[in-house]
This record gives sequence, structure tokens and C-alpha cells, in this order.
Amino acid sequence: MTVDAVIVGSGPGGATVADVLTRAGWSVVIVEKGRNHLLDPDDLSRPAADYSNDELKFVHRHFLGPDPIIEPRTFRTGEEEGDHSHVGEVNSIPTTVGGGGTHADGKVPRFREEDFTLRSTHGPVDGADVDDWPITYDDLEPFYAEAERSVGVAGEAGANPFAAWRSGPYPMPSGAPMYGAVLSTAAAERQGLHPYAAPTAANSVPYDGRPACNNCGFCAFFGCPIHAKGDPVAMLRRAMASGHAELLSETFVARVRSDGRRATGVEVVGPDGATRAIDARHVVIAAGAIETPRLLLLSGIDDPLVGRYLMVHFQTFAIGILPERVHGHKGRAVTHLHDDAVIVDDAARAAARAAGLPWVRGGLVEHGGPSLPVMEAKLYPWGAKHKSLMRSSPMRDRMWAFTMQGEDLAQATNRVDLDPTVRDVRGFPVARITYRPHRHEEVASAHHAPSMVRILQDMGATWTMTATSPQVGGRDHQGREDRRGAEAAVPMSRHVMGTTRMGHDPRTSVVDAYGRVHGLENVVVADSSVFVTSAGYGPTLTLVALAARAATAMVGGSAPS
Repeated sequence: MTVDAVIVGSGPGGATVADVLTRAGWSVVIVEKGRNHLLDPDDLSRPAADYSNDELKFVHRHFLGPDPIIEPRTFRTGEEEGDHSHVGEVNSIPTTVGGGGTHADGKVPRFREEDFTLRSTHGPVDGADVDDWPITYDDLEPFYAEAERSVGVAGEAGANPFAAWRSGPYPMPSGAPMYGAVLSTAAAERQGLHPYAAPTAANSVPYDGRPACNNCGFCAFFGCPIHAKGDPVAMLRRAMASGHAELLSETFVARVRSDGRRATGVEVVGPDGATRAIDARHVVIAAGAIETPRLLLLSGIDDPLVGRYLMVHFQTFAIGILPERVHGHKGRAVTHLHDDAVIVDDAARAAARAAGLPWVRGGLVEHGGPSLPVMEAKLYPWGAKHKSLMRSSPMRDRMWAFTMQGEDLAQATNRVDLDPTVRDVRGFPVARITYRPHRHEEVASAHHAPSMVRILQDMGATWTMTATSPQVGGRDHQGREDRRGAEAAVPMSRHVMGTTRMGHDPRTSVVDAYGRVHGLENVVVADSSVFVTSAGYGPTLTLVALAARAATAMVGGSAPS
């Protein structure tokens, strides 16, 4: 039997495509490499009950996958390091039904208008491949609005003075703020900044048949036990309830099959280790910006641009210990943001000039608590002092942090390819990441970090520190040596983009403006692989909007109104 579409990956992009296609009556098969802990195996239109607030299970034991021992990745900063300098976990997002959406804390900001016209707006940067997208914010706005309705986003329109225009309000009002965020937003305002309630894919009120968030505090890195987080369970539930979708979990897609002009389906390895073919009129790849180029390369699609222009967010952290308890481990992980560091103002231009750059941009800054109970316990010495430290909790209950998701400029040398020597448990070459940040990222980080420290000091912090991911030159902002060696150079943002760049010209891009692979147009990429710029914002809502736009084009539909 030939299905209308086979979808590789069940995360936010794949789930969105499945939702749109099944609404149009298409038959789809969703193939997911990981296990199913999201949907009830007896009725895949209902949530399962496998999630719990268990820090060991989710943070330390790879419950959502992947296991870095049997499914490693490799890493190097450049060819001079040989085949690789690190083998293991490299910026992995969950490998499970629901993909990266299951572990995210649910912040879903839109990009701004200039994020789609970065080269036209600010100009090129030596050593980087800054370019414009083939679409504008205006092209994507109707799909942003549809994505917010589909996922269920709580927010306050107009609260962020730097936000792009929007055609309507958020589907839900903002949820309750974290206590620490009440303090940090007041301090940020005293510093002349503009904090606002984060748009969040967690229900503030009952929505779409799912309950309101109970603010239990286990959002980032955890699956939501009550399914108040809508990404991507909302889309998957609808697709499975349509009767037009089949879900194959624990099934690995080994290659895309084609006749040289069009894809004819995929070849998969099932949970029993057996290989079989799935015939399909269309193939949608939504495996994420590392596994998507890996699959294209495993399929013999050897366009030299596949895997290039890898981008992650260059993260800058400012952490402080406060005299009072701020309960940073309670609430929706991050409830407030500020975007001031995204703006190229006079101070940012001066910092750029001093560093010999034309401009620098940072990214949105998250206000949140950086620690959990087990994480904290591992920091203290054993014995009687351990108990007293856990009670006073300086490294959790009195700790507050800011994280800037700094823009990462595209570079052709930053890429994903197949490691020549390391294979996964099934015998396939693993993804190798070659990555080194541009000087832009380092300068932007050094410029904006002090402002985050000043907020902590305004809050009364008795101790502060800053750090980055990745660390550069083995040292942090304060010149301290990092003892992790090669691992310190591995970025850990979990925001991975680029690698199948979108564009009109096949000579400079892998897919067109609708995610269709040049020369193989019934293969559609529907994840953050297609991004041309990383912006300074989490990629989830933008990739969902792009996936909805691509799927709408597949069925011959028009933009939602």
C-alpha cells in the first residue's frame, strides 16, 4: 500500500505536518525512532501516563533518549582535531514520540521582522554567511497565529515593546509568574530594561481538552505529566484521532528511497531489527537539524550544502545567590524574558566597532531558576554539612539566573556530516558536528553579560558568576579554566538550526521557500534545519509555523485567516 505521506519524526514539525495533512484527508505514517511515552498505546488519540516529576529519570538516566552510549554523536571544533575530539552526547534533544517538544519548558516567542532580512538590515560580517530568508515575517505571520492556536499559547500581546506586529491576541492570558521573576523583572526595570511575561505553550486555563498548568516546576527537561504543555501533544492527538494516521515508534528510518527524480518512500528498521520499505507519494523529514542532514546523507543525497551552516544559540549565563529564598525550582521554569539585548543600539554598535565588527546582536534573556534538588545535592560535600547545606539551599532555593540565547551567525565550516569511524547500535554512521563560534558571538556575549550581573546585584545578590556555552578558549568571562577539556567546546543550547538552508537558488540552498528539496520536490524538510538565521529566539514556534506553511502548500491550501 502507498500512503500519501510518510513523516520522519514526531516532534513539533512532524506533528504539525501530520495535523495539517490528516485534516485534508491524507493518509500518513509517522515514523519515530524513540519510544512512545506520550500517547496511550491503547488509544493513540489520548495522552499516556508515563511522565513524572522524577529528576533522576529525566535528567540523569536518558528516559526520553537518546542514550549517548548506544546512539552517540561526535564533535570537533575543526578539521585540525582529526576525525573527532569528543564522542557521546552532543546537543541532543529527546528521541521519543513528541521529540524536542516533550522536554522544552515551553517558551515560544516569534522571530522579529529583521530576523528574516538580517543581511539587508545590518549587512554582511566577515567570516560569516549572513543572508536573508526567501520569505518575510509578513509571509509567515498568518502561520504564526495558526501555530499559537494549534499549540495553545498563553501570553500578553503588546507587553514586549520590541515584538513584531501580530494580527490578534494570544489564545490564552499569561499564567502565574514565578516569585523570583517578580523580583527580577522589577530589578530589570530599574536598570532601564523591558521585561515581559514569556509567551508559553503551557495552558494558563483549560484549553483544547487539556488542563491548566499547575506550576509544579518540572517543565525544562521533563515531560508534562498532565499534558498542560501543548507542544506537540495537541497536534499529535488530533492527527491520531482523525483516523488517517499511523504511528510507528522505535522505528529508525535508514534512507529515503527514490528513482532519481522523485522519492518513492523510505526504508526503515523496526524494533525487531527487521528492515522493510514504506511506499509513499511524499516524504516529510522532520528529524531535527542534526538528524535530518544525517538522513539525507545516509540516503545518498550528497548536495555539498547538506549539513552546512549549522547554528546553535551561544548561551551566556549570569547566576547569583540571593539572601532570601526565591524558589527558582517552582513554577513554569521561565515565566519572564527581556529582549533588550536583541536590539542593535548605540552601545552594541560601539562594542562591535571596538572589536572590528560591523554590528553585534545578543538574544532574548530568560529569567529563571538554574537548579533542581538532585542537581543541588551533587554539589555539596557528604556528611553533616551536606544536610545543613540542603536545608539552607544556597545553590537552589536562593539562586537565580539569567540566560541569554545569543544569536549565532551561520558559517559554512560549521556543519553536520557522517563520522567516518563511529556507528550507532544499528550499525549506521553517527552524525559528526564540526562547530566553532564566530567572534561575533563572543563579543556580543561579553558586551551583554555585565547587564545581567547588574540585575542580580540590584536584586541583592551576595555572589555572582558568568559562564557561556560553549566555552571559548577553555575559559569563562572571569578567566577561570574549564576542566571538562574537549567537552567544554560542545554547545548545549538544545536550539539547533540551519543544515538544510532555505532559499530560491539551488546553488546556495538545499530546500526552497516551502521546504521542498531542490531536485527532489516531493521530499519536504519540516524542522529547524531550513533556518537561514538563528535569531536570538527559541526556534520552536517558527519551525511549527514553517511546517504548517509547508504542509498547507502540499495540500494546495491557502494561508489561514
